[in-house]
Amino acid sequence: MSEPGSGTDFYDAGPLKQVAINLFYGWGYNFYRAENQLRADDQLIRAKAASLLGQAHASLDGAEQTFRRERLPTPTREKPFPDAAALQDVQALERLRGCFGALVSRLHALPAPENDRMTQRYRHEAETLEDLCACDEQLIGQSETLRLMVQGQTPDWTLANRAAIEAGLTAIEETIRRRQAILS
Repeated sequence: MSEPGSGTDFYDAGPLKQVAINLFYGWGYNFYRAENQLRADDQLIRAKAASLLGQAHASLDGAEQTFRRERLPTPTREKPFPDAAALQDVQALERLRGCFGALVSRLHALPAPENDRMTQRYRHEAETLEDLCACDEQLIGQSETLRLMVQGQTPDWTLANRAAIEAGLTAIEETIRRRQAILS
């Protein structure tokens, strides 16, 4: 036992610590294995990419609300129906916003390889995780580019550049498919 007040007796688990460490090792987890660090990095990177796309989603939501406020006035007796062109534009903004929301959900749901003996037996886990991290790093770059593209833009700019935004969304979809192919 250490001397009182030295700070080392604050968490001196002794045998209890050994049991916990043995349980972790029995479950296949080791704090210092590179695979566990790569798995954690993979989750952090995907969370960051989803956050960036969430910010882009919020920007598109703001653009859509601005468009509705400015171009879709409340119905009057003289003009009970909105302009057809304005409705098409607001539907295009809704679809873009929906695509961003769907991508955010997909990024949160993307799997990492399981940490089990069968995975380790048939696949080199560290190499697989490194490949996943490379895909996820590309997702970060694509997500940031798309976020910067739509952040603070007017609804008119967003509608005029819809093809470029959709191309960015398609690129992210392709990266997600490539990531899924690594795990199959």
